[in-house]
Amino acid sequence: MQHQVAILWDELLEAFTNMEAERVYFLDRSTGDIFFLRADQQERVWQEIDQLQDRFLEIPRFDHAAERQLLSGFNLSHDNEELRRLLAHCLTGRPPYVTSTTILSFFPEEEERLNELKDHFLSDRVKSWLEEHNLFSTTTSLRAIN
Repeated sequence: MQHQVAILWDELLEAFTNMEAERVYFLDRSTGDIFFLRADQQERVWQEIDQLQDRFLEIPRFDHAAERQLLSGFNLSHDNEELRRLLAHCLTGRPPYVTSTTILSFFPEEEERLNELKDHFLSDRVKSWLEEHNLFSTTTSLRAIN
C-alpha cells in the first residue's frame, strides 16, 4: 500500500549542505524523517541500515567538489576582475591560503549573489535527487512513498 509522508524541506536542505565526512544523513522513506549516523557508530547499526536500503536513502553531502563547481561557475558569472583574480587564486589551493568566505566578506553584494546562487543550486540538487528516487516530481508535490 502506498502512502504519503511529509519531508521537511529545511531539514533536507541542511542534510544536503553537510560537509562533515564523519556524518552520513539518511531519509526514512516510511516516515519522512531525516537523521544522521556518525562514521564511528557501531557496525551493527550500519549493517541494519544496509539491510533496509529500500527504506533508508543516503543523502549526498555537499562536498568540496560541489563547492568548487559552484564557486567556479560563480567566478565566471561576474564582471569584477579583481574579485575574479582573487577567487581564481583561492580555487588553486596554493599559498597564500585564503577562503572564498574571507574574500567575499570584502564584496558584500557579490557575497549575497553567491549565497543566492548556492541556495538555487542546492534547491535544484535536492529536487533532482527527490525526483531520481520517485519522491517528488515537478508536476505533483510529494509522491506516494513505498
